[in-house]
Amino acid sequence: MGSEPPFQLPVVDFSKLNKQNPDKLIWESAKTKVFKALQEYGCFEATFSNISPNLQDTVFDEVQHLFDLPLESKQKNTSDREFHGYIGQIPFMPLYESMGIDSPYIPEKVDKFTNLLWPEGNPKFSNSIQTYSKKLWELDGIVKKMVFEELNLTKYLEEHLEATNYHLKVMKYRVAEPNESTMGLDSHADTSILTILQQNGVQGLDIRTKDGDWITVTVSPNSFVIMVGESFSVLSNGRLHAPFHRVVMNANRTRLSVGLFSMPKIGTIVKPPEEMVDDEHPLLFKPFDYGEFMDYFCMAGVKKDTYGLKTYCGLKV
Repeated sequence: MGSEPPFQLPVVDFSKLNKQNPDKLIWESAKTKVFKALQEYGCFEATFSNISPNLQDTVFDEVQHLFDLPLESKQKNTSDREFHGYIGQIPFMPLYESMGIDSPYIPEKVDKFTNLLWPEGNPKFSNSIQTYSKKLWELDGIVKKMVFEELNLTKYLEEHLEATNYHLKVMKYRVAEPNESTMGLDSHADTSILTILQQNGVQGLDIRTKDGDWITVTVSPNSFVIMVGESFSVLSNGRLHAPFHRVVMNANRTRLSVGLFSMPKIGTIVKPPEEMVDDEHPLLFKPFDYGEFMDYFCMAGVKKDTYGLKTYCGLKV
């Protein structure tokens, strides 16, 4: 018997949807596919020609240069937000490094990060990251518009977007030594609203299905994985699935990935609109402040295969 073909996430083409007034039939078809995928798998693969292969290649080249910097330079990337600054040299996660930029579509924010790491300046890094991030931000807005339309919550969309922050995380997974575990990043669900992830052609992302099976996701070159975070599951009152995922390094070369994370602004109370709660869909979570939750989450520690928000503010139904 032959081996089974690699698992393929649903693929949605956004190439004709990056304008204010897309073709209605194309929009409705894509919207239906997006919503079904986020319900069933919590993620899908997106193609988006508005981000050219040349820009993607430039970004990954610059990210490699970033991680090639001396450790003392990378450690300058600090933040008062947990997980937003430099992460590396962790004994239980030795293959993984990451760095982060808040509001990465704002030139001043990217320039500040760049000048911290390269005091002599690096306009190529700054310009490519800012341009790339802005296009990811636009894609994030398109996906959220689709979801809010499908849920009949369009009247809340602008308010939601205004109450959202964005963070770009660049990640590196080195090749495991012969005596090391190949686990690059352990099983977890993102606490954010939505994640847009791209990798440098090196596979390694595993998704856990609702049935509990781990599936290695094979992502096409120049494509993006769009994934539901726990906060979006709360906003939809459980209608969207936040998947557990992990990174396993079976490759023989370095894996780089870039992710744009959208998350509620600190001080904003997160709860589903009243339209999301009815007899068939009882309230699943108490309202919460994302900043207070993250304080709890960091104190309690990241627990494998555990939904942080369900533990923090989940209701028994």
